[in-house]
Amino acid sequence: MTNHSNKGAEPRLNWSAVLPEAREAMVQLEAVSHHVGLSAHLLELVKIRVSQLNGCAYCLDMHTKDARAAGENEQRIYALSAWRETPFFTPEERSALAWAEALTRIAEGVPDPLYQDLKENFTDREITGLTSAIVTINAWNRWAISMHTEPGTYRPDLAK
Repeated sequence: MTNHSNKGAEPRLNWSAVLPEAREAMVQLEAVSHHVGLSAHLLELVKIRVSQLNGCAYCLDMHTKDARAAGENEQRIYALSAWRETPFFTPEERSALAWAEALTRIAEGVPDPLYQDLKENFTDREITGLTSAIVTINAWNRWAISMHTEPGTYRPDLAK
């Protein structure tokens, strides 16, 4: 088995400085999800869960900090990897988390029942915004992992 760990790895390059247009395109795509009425709590939970699945330490550090800053509680953050086994998440959050997992593990397919559950909990506009958030965090994870972005360096007070 190949070890994909970036522990101790030097950052490869600052891709957003090399090609700022790429970073700006990512920021614009992510912004879509913030303008459709989805809560910051929901979006951060989805970003954390996707980053857990992808093993992106930088994004986990970032989005757990952002979730706390948005008022998310520690218990829900800690239990997120086992959300199905806890009573801590609403039906809407469960639907969004299941959708996020399916889109992140896209090779396994996206079953119709997941989509139907999503339709029962969200408007078409919200589904589109949520899907945009999931697509974007998957892309951010790939940037951070491939370029060895250093975890622990993100500061919410300096972001935005």
